[in-house]
Amino acid sequence: MARGVGLLSLVVALVAAAYMVSAQLSPTSQQSATKEIAQARQTAAGVKLQQGAFAIEQFHALNGTYAATTLGHLGVKLVRADASSYCLQAGAEHLAGPGGSPEPGRC
Repeated sequence: MARGVGLLSLVVALVAAAYMVSAQLSPTSQQSATKEIAQARQTAAGVKLQQGAFAIEQFHALNGTYAATTLGHLGVKLVRADASSYCLQAGAEHLAGPGGSPEPGRC
């Protein structure tokens, strides 16, 4: 009798574990994870653009122009810069400045 109960509880534990594993690998959880990863990448690109904007504004404060600015290793591409404006790009987002905020798309 005790052996049967032990075997039954083992089977129930294995079924429960298999259900939890299959629930985690379901398409809806994979889609959710994909969405969260995309949102994290978008947030990271926005942060990089804000850091780039800060660096280019510092350059402007010292030199009176945005032209000839270098951004170093911030992970942001300076697409355009002249005496009064600039456009930065990171991932699938851009920031047109001065005073802009990250937006989807390219410069």
